[in-house]
Amino acid sequence: MDARSFLKRPAFDSSDNNPNLIEVKNVNFFYKGNKQALYNISMNIKENTVTAFIGPSGCGKSTLLRLFNRMNDMEPKTVFEGEISINGKNIYDADTDIVKLRTDIGMVFQKPAPFPMSIYDNVAYGPRNQGVKDKKLLNSLVVDSLKKAALWDEVKDNLKDSAFALSGGQQQRLCIARAIAMKPKILLMDEPTSALDPISTSKIEELIQELKKDFTIIIVTHHMQQAARVADYTAFFLKGELIEYNKTKIIFSHPANKKTEKYITGRFE
Repeated sequence: MDARSFLKRPAFDSSDNNPNLIEVKNVNFFYKGNKQALYNISMNIKENTVTAFIGPSGCGKSTLLRLFNRMNDMEPKTVFEGEISINGKNIYDADTDIVKLRTDIGMVFQKPAPFPMSIYDNVAYGPRNQGVKDKKLLNSLVVDSLKKAALWDEVKDNLKDSAFALSGGQQQRLCIARAIAMKPKILLMDEPTSALDPISTSKIEELIQELKKDFTIIIVTHHMQQAARVADYTAFFLKGELIEYNKTKIIFSHPANKKTEKYITGRFE
């Protein structure tokens, strides 16, 4: 069954009227100085929407995602060209506070990665590191974050238990709660359900639909059905190029590019 049959209009959809939060202009990116991973990428991402990056392995999806919080800076000998602006500020300007940038942009990785500590301490870890000492404020942050991550009812009586006692799906929602606790504007999700079972995947997808009321979400996914279910906008990448970017319902029903059509219908070679 192809992704078109899974397409659903999101319950919360004000995307047409939402302002641009992220603007990407003429971005090129190189690993080790000469291995080009992205070619002249330009796109705008609207506030309080879900944007899916799709495409085959090695097409540049995760590379672009990691440019938004400058995680690629940690790789040796990378070269960035172009401009990425968030709220009108070029995040690659020399005066950018990278610590603050990464506070404003939460990240959820492919495999659940809770810290080796209690459920409570996982969520409180970031705020504590930012200097939050007040116990009542920490408690409030932890409860609110776990509720927003749809995990509170399952763990409220076991907050002192190790995070490793949770199931894989619960651990991933805990990682989302940990990111939410930092009060970010943007949530980046790099294949957040690829290691999860179908039931846990469904819970994460439902959660994403709720979270976009408070956050702007960008998700990298290999699953066409997932992009069709959760995203307002979808971008299709191929060999480091942005082939097509549009509303998800248009991408999956009337793609403008033949390469996009072949990919989403499973006829891609």
